[in-house]
Amino acid sequence: MMFQDRTEAGRLLAGKLKKYRSDRGVVLAVPRGGIPLAYFVALELGFPIEVILTKKIGHPMYKEYAIGAANLSDYFVVPHKDVSEAYIEGELLAIRTRLKEMYKKFMGNKTPENIEGKTVIIIDDGMATGNTILGTLQLLRNGRPDKIIIGVPVSSREAVQKLSKAVDEVVTILIPEAFSTVGAFYENFNEVSDQEVIFYLEKLRKARHNK
Repeated sequence: MMFQDRTEAGRLLAGKLKKYRSDRGVVLAVPRGGIPLAYFVALELGFPIEVILTKKIGHPMYKEYAIGAANLSDYFVVPHKDVSEAYIEGELLAIRTRLKEMYKKFMGNKTPENIEGKTVIIIDDGMATGNTILGTLQLLRNGRPDKIIIGVPVSSREAVQKLSKAVDEVVTILIPEAFSTVGAFYENFNEVSDQEVIFYLEKLRKARHNK
């Protein structure tokens, strides 16, 4: 099975998440690829969209090696003896500067959604290792949501097994026996531009306003 594009995948995923329609909830979209899918899910459930903005904190000697993660209001770091407080503070400042710019570009001056006591549905266009979402969960839990659900059209079995232990439910359409990359399961997997992200977020705002 292959998805034609993120639009088809988003519609199919929205159908599988219908059962949460009566909850008080928020759709959290992983930018940029998760935004088109999150649009269809949020439209189906009547939930607002919030953009997940989390960046890993890399080790000073090996930037690709994550020692923690940060968002606009919180962060965590796994202690390492060769990582100083000054380094962490510098990284947090740089990360949050980038995240603020990104948030303003996508969400304008909107106040971030309060997730306390709500059903939070994290949407992305697929999961290979699941590590990106895993790094976000620790920060999300500090917001005290009632439930955390992950919704992706396609995922490796490894990622589903790993994340099923960490959240209330992982909803997926396709868990292929042989998994290479997320893009291999889409006929059209073009990169999502900033303009497309803004288009979908504006479209949802208008749809919710006109209800």
